[in-house]
Amino acid sequence: MRISRSASAQLGWTVPAKDYEHGLTWIKPSFLWTMYRCGWATKAGQETVLAVEITRDGFEWALRHACLSSYVRGLHPDRGTWQRQLKRAPARVQWDPERDLHLRPLTYRSLQLGLSGEAVGRYADEWTVAISDVTPLAREIHELVSRSELDAAAALLPKERPYPAGDELLAALRP
Repeated sequence: MRISRSASAQLGWTVPAKDYEHGLTWIKPSFLWTMYRCGWATKAGQETVLAVEITRDGFEWALRHACLSSYVRGLHPDRGTWQRQLKRAPARVQWDPERDLHLRPLTYRSLQLGLSGEAVGRYADEWTVAISDVTPLAREIHELVSRSELDAAAALLPKERPYPAGDELLAALRP
């Protein structure tokens, strides 16, 4: 994924000029779900964890232009219509189980937002406000969890709260 030049400059990175990747770029608003996905920054190729701050307008643009990543009977007229919507949509939403400090699934789900095409360009060049390397934080929390110091680990977690999206923004994105 191409990272915006202004945001990457904050980290002292040099970003090569190249086209966007053809795959999806995922926004994962949940810290613990991200830790589950990257194995506390220990999985190969996922040893660095970045917190990317984006504009509210950008996030909501992506939600307004998104399609659910899987077909839901009753929400979509039929599977073919859903497949056409998904193919055209510059963003897709999937709902994955939230995770606890041991990365076990919880009973509620967190939104994951996949971006492609136009949305990736907007994300990198317009919506990104700041990028921070939170790898040291991930490792510190993981170390505390591994020592069963769960209260100390929980105290270090980034503060997260439900996104105040109105029903009109999420109506077509809830399974």
